[in-house]
Amino acid sequence: MSQALESLLGEIRGCKICEAELPHGCRPVLRASNTAKILVVGQAPGRRVHESGIPFDDPSGDRLREWMGVTSEQFYDEKIINIIPMGFCYPGTGKSGDLPPRKECANEWRSDLMTLMGQVELTLVIGQYAINWHLGDQAKNTLTETVKNWQEYWPQKIVLPHPSPRNNIWLKKNSWFEKEIIPPLQERIAALICPYAVARERIRTIREE
Repeated sequence: MSQALESLLGEIRGCKICEAELPHGCRPVLRASNTAKILVVGQAPGRRVHESGIPFDDPSGDRLREWMGVTSEQFYDEKIINIIPMGFCYPGTGKSGDLPPRKECANEWRSDLMTLMGQVELTLVIGQYAINWHLGDQAKNTLTETVKNWQEYWPQKIVLPHPSPRNNIWLKKNSWFEKEIIPPLQERIAALICPYAVARERIRTIREE
């Protein structure tokens, strides 16, 4: 990891900008390197992730890894996958679920992070807040329309609905999503991971010999 990125991650993990607004305190959850070619952009940690400190350590993560076609080992290997949510800390719960990610995270840190993660070739943009930042005016009027028009952003970006079980109704109504989008997504991810996986296996074999 570059010294600049390591230094920035240290600053982020010690960030207290939103402390007064966070009912459960500050605990930034993110993973990054300057070698990973894949970037996963979610919304913000939920309560379970806040407690464990492990991103997507919940049923949403199980479904996301299934969509991506990756193992937990691959998903949590920051050398090949960056995980940078829009909000780094758990924002707490409102009347209809978790509150939106705090805007301060993106305003203070996101541009510098994106610059230092210069090897990213595919960004998984998950949910409306991630769409607003990473697609801007390129986004359609609704999340469903944006997901349907995925080829406009491909192969640099792909828009996904949130993998939460709360989205089961959307997934059932939009069965085309898993039929049309998941196969090319898995194929591209496998191609991006493959060179690193081969190199790692060679190193492992040499060590065993």
